[in-house]
Amino acid sequence: MSKKGSPTTLPQEVIRSTTREKELQIKNLQAFQQRNQDKSAAAIQSLKQVALENGNLFSELMECVKYCSLGEITHALYEVGGQYRRNM
Repeated sequence: MSKKGSPTTLPQEVIRSTTREKELQIKNLQAFQQRNQDKSAAAIQSLKQVALENGNLFSELMECVKYCSLGEITHALYEVGGQYRRNM
């Protein structure tokens, strides 16, 4: 290891997803949400409750991701805690 710290690796080029890849991901998300619609609301409610009580969010998140998308989880945490703003 260098005394200068770890180097930053920059990609040679940025590769964008194709329209087909984007559509497949959207379908995958919709299928995931459909499969878990009976459990996602309870998981989100439990996550919100743990957040409000300053409980173990990591443990609750590990359970919640089984049934909820990142967007659903982010929205729920925003509802109970607001948006993080770094002090300048």
